[in-house]
Amino acid sequence: MQIEVITKEDLQNLRRDLLEDLKQYLSSRKEEPKKWVKSGEVRKMLNISPGTLQNLRINGQLRPTKIGGSFYYLYQDIQALLQSGNKN
Repeated sequence: MQIEVITKEDLQNLRRDLLEDLKQYLSSRKEEPKKWVKSGEVRKMLNISPGTLQNLRINGQLRPTKIGGSFYYLYQDIQALLQSGNKN
């Protein structure tokens, strides 16, 4: 039977390799944004009040889908609204 001695340096190298592997794994994972966003999240994203969000709905700048008592907005519509605001 062969005996191998593991040193502190070996453990530190293993730790460094594991951390590097984890960093690569986490950086390669791209989380896709939600397709649908609820009213509260939209208000936070745009930093607007409920009344302003209602005005965006009334003016047709954002077209929600209503399910039950909740409004849902397409994420791409919110991005388009932000892009149109940058052009002014």
